[in-house]
Amino acid sequence: MNAAERPNVILVMTDDQGYGDLGCHGNPNLKTPEIDKLYRESIRFTDFHVSPFCTPTRASLMTGQHAGRTGAYRTTGGLSILFPEKKTIANLFADNGYATGMIGKWHLGDNAPQRPQDKGFQDVVWHRCGGIGQSSDHWGNDYFDDTFERVTPGSRIGKFEEFEGYCTDVFFREAIRFVDQNKEKPFFLYLALNAPHGPYRVPPEWEQPYKDNKEIVNSAFYGMIANIDWNMGVFRKRLDEMGLAENTILIFMTDNGTSGGGKFKGQDSQVLAGYNAGMRGKKSSIYEGGQRVPFFIHWPKGDLTGGKDIDTLAAHLDVLPTLAEMCGVQVPDEYDLDGLSLTPLLKGQQDRWTRDHLVIQHHGGRSFSSPLDEPLADTAVLTEKWRLVNSWRETPRHNFKLYDMEQDFSQANDVSSDHPELVKQLKSLYQPFWESVSPVLLDRVSRIDLGNPDQNPTELCSQDWVMEKGYPPFSFGQIKRLPRVVAPWMVDVKEPGRYRLTLRQWPEEANKPVVAVRAKIEIAGMEKEVPVLDKSMGVVMELDLPAGPTELVTYLYDKKGEAGGAYFTEVEFIENKGGE
Repeated sequence: MNAAERPNVILVMTDDQGYGDLGCHGNPNLKTPEIDKLYRESIRFTDFHVSPFCTPTRASLMTGQHAGRTGAYRTTGGLSILFPEKKTIANLFADNGYATGMIGKWHLGDNAPQRPQDKGFQDVVWHRCGGIGQSSDHWGNDYFDDTFERVTPGSRIGKFEEFEGYCTDVFFREAIRFVDQNKEKPFFLYLALNAPHGPYRVPPEWEQPYKDNKEIVNSAFYGMIANIDWNMGVFRKRLDEMGLAENTILIFMTDNGTSGGGKFKGQDSQVLAGYNAGMRGKKSSIYEGGQRVPFFIHWPKGDLTGGKDIDTLAAHLDVLPTLAEMCGVQVPDEYDLDGLSLTPLLKGQQDRWTRDHLVIQHHGGRSFSSPLDEPLADTAVLTEKWRLVNSWRETPRHNFKLYDMEQDFSQANDVSSDHPELVKQLKSLYQPFWESVSPVLLDRVSRIDLGNPDQNPTELCSQDWVMEKGYPPFSFGQIKRLPRVVAPWMVDVKEPGRYRLTLRQWPEEANKPVVAVRAKIEIAGMEKEVPVLDKSMGVVMELDLPAGPTELVTYLYDKKGEAGGAYFTEVEFIENKGGE
């Protein structure tokens, strides 16, 4: 396939929108006419699975690998950061002559070399962390008139820019801008919307139609989806006007189960109110409602139209190899894919399809409720007919439950006692998966560069502290209480020399003083301690650091001698000392 014939690719993924949060999937209250139109015109994978949480889905989507092998399988705690050596779908397409763009939510690392611009995306507009307004995002962002980082082609150093309007409108506007600027060459666009992730905020005109309907659990959540739907219509119209719709592969999917479309008891229950398309569980659940999502693919020139369902088991792992094959791009061996190309299924060649099962594991479970080193904890082993589920929140633990999805789609009736040999067989299918992910999962954490010329100074946030258990402070709601928590950042000093460290409890833009009397840092086997001056906006220390991997721990002591960490710390390389 020559460059002129290669299709464009647009991958749209929403955040926390479940399978049932669409009119075309039977939702009786939510109106999504534009996405419903895409549904009618697309090939739909009706048994498509992702991870139960934001980051691992994005890691698998970008790499084609199980998230446990990528370094990014949790949403915080230093475990939402891709390993530096991991190649992404953007690297692949950029290396093969595509213009690459990423707009919206990344959630695979806020610092070099794990930002989108370090991972193959040339044109980027993005917000940091897992949600707009979370702690590492730009101070003051609240979904309206926000400040995002823009990276222009040819540079990895971004600049913060103020944008006017509601976040979803901004991201679609930027998507249209990217397409217009690259319409004369093949392009790959990853439009990763932050909506309808909480906090649930949307202009009132979108929420108003749902406010008085007592069957709706969260009117703002539905309003956010309605706004996405309207923007999808505008976007598709512009693609058509630019003459690009015919040879553009357009994918619509979501990153996990619903967060606001229904009321549940915990995460694993049947829906108590609202709509969940007959599925059990919500976001973070290993049950079907936590990780089965919509996946629509539309490409007129490739004959992927007409509203056809494919009910074969498929997953986020498969997107990279599928798009590569469709676009005539060879995937190098170093990508070491776990996914399979879906093209045999799209071409009706079922005899070429080789997958007979799929493993989904929520490593650590909800709020680290299960240990990382425990095989099969918070795991589902899936076949076309069966689901073997081990949800760690259920008691007794290791109480494996078996569901016949053909007879019991809502996973209400455990039939494991009727099929003990099948349970044993499905558990055995898990073992190769565990052997693949566990060596990396248990022995390695991704590190953040210090002294990287693509980002100097490096801005560290407590969301990336590596904790022994539980979550670090990752929201301003937690940080404002000044929690007495101390934990390390895993870092890699790239250049030996003099470094300046500035310790704060709030980002610099907040202009808030440090509430402490003493400050201390530990790094590379060294300690340094200084008094905190009254009304200091940041505690500054300098150290000579050797190159190499190490840990950075910060302490801010109050008058009682109790310490919390510096939730925000800038580390700047200032002078080369000529060390090794």
